[in-house]
Amino acid sequence: MDSDVRALGEPCADNDYLSNHIQLLTSSFLKLSGRTLALVGVTPGVDAKSLYEAPFVVLSHDTRSDPVFNYGNRAAQRLFEMPWSELTSLPSRYSAASLDRAERERLLARVSAHGYIDDYSGVRISRSGRRFMVRNAVVWNIYDASRAYYGQAAMFSDWTMME
Repeated sequence: MDSDVRALGEPCADNDYLSNHIQLLTSSFLKLSGRTLALVGVTPGVDAKSLYEAPFVVLSHDTRSDPVFNYGNRAAQRLFEMPWSELTSLPSRYSAASLDRAERERLLARVSAHGYIDDYSGVRISRSGRRFMVRNAVVWNIYDASRAYYGQAAMFSDWTMME
């Protein structure tokens, strides 16, 4: 399914804003955190569009041994200074500065072990090399209804540019 998400292209009305993928993200988030990620009480397509246009960052990556982003909303694309096509072909480890990659690996292991964390802070890097500090990010595992694993996702609204 992960590669299918990328194959559908950038979220838009024609692909229902990737509502199937967003359903995985939102249902996993709810089960693990007890909180909602998207608007409640509207159709899945509207939820998916709202999440794509949200002012906070939402990202996910696949299950490869070197995970690649398979989703990034508009806020993520702006912050990382990459269009959809570039962001969704980027191994997620490259979103961290090289000195912070070991910390990123510890983060991913902690999320894998516990399913969810809501206290991640760290330095990330955009396409142009601009660094920014992320604070209080939520990172969670993505599962379907049968508990098949689909990767990990992150959401954050607190960041500060460093350069």
